[in-house]
Amino acid sequence: MSQVDQLLDSALDLMRRLPPQKIDKNLSDLIDLVPNLCEDLLSAVDQPLQIMRDKEVGKDFLLCDYNRDGDSYRSPWTNQYQPPIDDGAVPSERLRKLEIEANSAFDQYRDMYYEGGVSSVYLWDLDHGFAGVILIKKAGDGSNKIKGCWDSIHVVEVQEKSSGRAAHYKLTSTAMLWLQTSKSGSGTMNLGGSLTRQAESDFNVGEASPHIANIGRMVEEMENKIRNTLNDIYFGKTKDIVNGLRSTQSAEEQSKKKMLQSELAGALNKRAQTSN
Repeated sequence: MSQVDQLLDSALDLMRRLPPQKIDKNLSDLIDLVPNLCEDLLSAVDQPLQIMRDKEVGKDFLLCDYNRDGDSYRSPWTNQYQPPIDDGAVPSERLRKLEIEANSAFDQYRDMYYEGGVSSVYLWDLDHGFAGVILIKKAGDGSNKIKGCWDSIHVVEVQEKSSGRAAHYKLTSTAMLWLQTSKSGSGTMNLGGSLTRQAESDFNVGEASPHIANIGRMVEEMENKIRNTLNDIYFGKTKDIVNGLRSTQSAEEQSKKKMLQSELAGALNKRAQTSN
C-alpha cells in the first residue's frame, strides 16, 4: 500500500470517529491539512444532506452530488436546475416518468415512517439499466432540550435482464444519526455515528412488482436493520455506560456514610443480643 493510500485510510478512519453533526467543518479542516486528498475525501465521505427550496412549486428538496451540475442542483419536482443552467444533465424521458413516481412513493414512505422531514429521489441512465439515490432527512423539532438529525442515503443500481421481466438490484445505504440532550439534572450528552450497509437481490419486474416496489422493499428492510443496529450499538452501549457510572459523592461523604451504616448495624446487633 502506497503512502497516499495509507494517508487516505487514516483520514477516513478519523472521519468515522468524529461527530456526524460536525462533518462539514471536520472535512474542511482535514482537506486544509492534506489538500492532495481533496477529491478522494469529498467522494468518499458522506456529508449531512442540505435542503433547498424549489420556488416554482414551493417544495423543499435535498442536495447531493447526484443532482449537482457545477454549482447548480436539479429539483426532482420540476426537473429544473437552481440556479438555472442551459445544459444540465437530466434523465431520459422514460426514466423521468419513473423518477416522478418514485418521488411520490417515497414522499408517502417518509411521511408514514418519519412523520415529517424531506425526501428526494434522483435517477440516471446506465447502459443496461439505471441507477438512483433515495435521500431522507429528518431534523429535530428545534427544542432547546433535545436536538438531533437523521440522514439516510440509499444508492441503488438496477441491471435489467435481457428478457425485461427480471432485474438485479444492488443497494448501498448509509445512515447518519446524531442526538444531543441538555437537561439541568444530567447535563449535556452527545450521541452520534454513521453506518453503511449493502444488499443485493433479484426480483421479477412487472405490473404486480414494478421497479419502485422492489426498490422500496429493499430500502424499507435496510432502514429497519440499520435502526435496530444503531439502537443496539449506540443507545444500548450508552445505557450500559450510564448504568456503570460511579457515584459523584466525595470520598469523605462516602466514608461518613459507611461509618453510619457500621454504627447502625452494631446498634442493631447489640439490641438483638440484649433481647435474647
